[in-house]
Amino acid sequence: DDGAVKVLRSGGKSLLPVGIKSCSGGFIRGDLVECESSQGETVARGLVNYNADEVKRILGHSSEAIIEQLGYVGEPEVIHCDNLVVTP
Repeated sequence: DDGAVKVLRSGGKSLLPVGIKSCSGGFIRGDLVECESSQGETVARGLVNYNADEVKRILGHSSEAIIEQLGYVGEPEVIHCDNLVVTP
């Protein structure tokens, strides 16, 4: 969402599930994924902590709700800031 884009571009922040509006494609934990704005602009690329099906289940939820949605918590963020590169 637009708030997530702003936070990512401000630097040093992770991508949390609450800031994700949609998920497309297939990927597994550890894959390099591209993050896009609602306008389709590439905002960042990073190594994802969940597979595509899991991201679809947790998107829009707070990190605290991951356990309710998945039955476990791998990480509180979908992409940790240490594994994220924001595009200019």
